[in-house]
Amino acid sequence: MTPPSTSTLPDKTPASRRELMLAMSGVAASAVVVAFDATIVSTSLPQVAQALGDIELYAWVGTGYFLASAVTILIFGRLGDLYGRKPLMMLSMAIVLIGSVLCGLSQSMPQLIAFRVLQGLGGGMMIASTFAAPADLFPDPVRRVRWMLLTSITFAVASGLGPVIGGAVTQALGWRAAFFVTPLAALLGVATTWRYFPWIKPVRNAVPRIDWLGSLLLALVVGAPLAGLELLTGRGHDGNVRLWGLALLGIAVLAGFLLIPTERRAQTPIFPLRVLQARGAHLLNLASAMSGAVMFILIFYIPLLLQDVFGFSPSHAGLLMAPLVAGISVGSIMNGRLYPLQSEPTRLMVLGSALLGIGCAFTLTFSVSSPGWWVLLTTSLCGIGLGFLLPNYTLFMQVLAPQQDVGVASALVQTTRALGSAFGTALVGVLIARFSINLGVTIGLVCCVTLCALIGLVCAKIRIRPPIQSHQ
Repeated sequence: MTPPSTSTLPDKTPASRRELMLAMSGVAASAVVVAFDATIVSTSLPQVAQALGDIELYAWVGTGYFLASAVTILIFGRLGDLYGRKPLMMLSMAIVLIGSVLCGLSQSMPQLIAFRVLQGLGGGMMIASTFAAPADLFPDPVRRVRWMLLTSITFAVASGLGPVIGGAVTQALGWRAAFFVTPLAALLGVATTWRYFPWIKPVRNAVPRIDWLGSLLLALVVGAPLAGLELLTGRGHDGNVRLWGLALLGIAVLAGFLLIPTERRAQTPIFPLRVLQARGAHLLNLASAMSGAVMFILIFYIPLLLQDVFGFSPSHAGLLMAPLVAGISVGSIMNGRLYPLQSEPTRLMVLGSALLGIGCAFTLTFSVSSPGWWVLLTTSLCGIGLGFLLPNYTLFMQVLAPQQDVGVASALVQTTRALGSAFGTALVGVLIARFSINLGVTIGLVCCVTLCALIGLVCAKIRIRPPIQSHQ
């Protein structure tokens, strides 16, 4: 069936530099909420586990969030292509706000996990909209990569402040108070987005039909294997739990087989298969998944190591972790400066994987006697490496994808990153539950070094046309 043609040319596009800056302020506000939502409680979680008990469920606090995010990113990325991104950005911040408040009121670890899943649903919707929005405003990739610095720097600075704020608030007011910081940012984000970001509606010659069956199958393909993995590798030995895990893996495989013909027949597929036609798209998403695993193993388990093994306070651990995410802004700025000069832009990703791998190797030297400057230098190096990787995954997917699919293409690379994050945090959580915090985190960091080497090899095989200079 022939799909209705759509154009990404909006009804109203900001034209002046001032209008573009104000429009991007709405995107930046959304990025702040995304960053706080993902990182502000990272240094609080050890205290949460102690207060609520069930340390074996620690990994599910992260896994549940990323599982929910992964399930929703692609679906809402496509809906943004079809209906515009502004309503989704605002709705996602409202969901995150409600989820954060409920997390702060949790009375047990299962309750906290459930409310983090709700946050993840809003976070996935927000990620799908936020990182695709610059493509609506800046069709030229060279111009876009410069303006994307605003989003990247805002995200990185907010991510850097997140662990520090979370640790300080936890130490001063208790872990529950840390969950009430994100709602304040979400209120500001809703107001800024409503005021300044335009509702850019794609022009189309027919009303699109929502692909409900494809959405369900896509959710199962993404979510079922993650839940199944956690059930199969969990601490418990209940045979019924293991059977459920195997059943979920089987459901994921079956849904995958059904998804392809379903999307080929759909009038408006939720996941248009053409976004994966280029070989570079497959490699970009593989590299993105591995980068997500490395990034969130570091974000979730280095604070656990610093606090529960080395005895650091939450605020001290948050301060030492800040350069890990704040360094992304430095790497993004360097990437934005170097990108227009490259005949092979993928070299920047190879450089980023090397810096990230060296940083991960240095984390293996951490001990209770490690000087603060060494920890700060190491986490900064990891952050800079990520700054050369994360923006380019999104940018290159947008370059490879047809213009009318830029949202779902951006969402795909975010989804694979979330999948990698969920797999990484779940597996290291299993290692910690089976052995000890120290040994589990150490094995996880060795895996991170190996993954960084693989990321470099994969990125070296990607071919992207060199950028054309833009003077706008």
